[in-house]
Amino acid sequence: MFFVATADMDGKVNVSPKGLDSLYIKDSDTLYWLNLIGSGNETAAHILNNNRMTLMFCSFDYKPLILRLYGQAQNLDKQRPEYLSLLEVFPNYTGVRQIFKLNIDVVLTSCGFGVPLYKYKGQRNTLVDWHNAKDEEALITYQQKNNVKSLDGKLTDIKEQ
Repeated sequence: MFFVATADMDGKVNVSPKGLDSLYIKDSDTLYWLNLIGSGNETAAHILNNNRMTLMFCSFDYKPLILRLYGQAQNLDKQRPEYLSLLEVFPNYTGVRQIFKLNIDVVLTSCGFGVPLYKYKGQRNTLVDWHNAKDEEALITYQQKNNVKSLDGKLTDIKEQ
């Protein structure tokens, strides 16, 4: 589990918890995050206007530690040439919305003394099951209804049709 934080130049800051096998670390300066269709698309709207992104990881077990990756993000939508080759490094999920590339500027760790201890019980499959229950047309219709604008009314990368 990790958290993705983005913000436009004005409006709301967005922090989203993420899971699944959705991260690919290319090297010490670059990672890719596979983003699935969900209830909103704040990250895509923010990146269009302000490409700063932070990923945060917390240790919930033995060692109290927090890791933050700060960088500049780029939305690699399905029209980008590298999209298909990158898709191959991730599991074959239904409902892929885009892949974000993060060029990492700074990596920082800090104590996680205030983070509670939790035991991992397993992956939640609700999102994957929801995607798998829909056909391509239903997923596109959902995106056009729910993923075209941010909470602040700014356009995302999803086209209104």
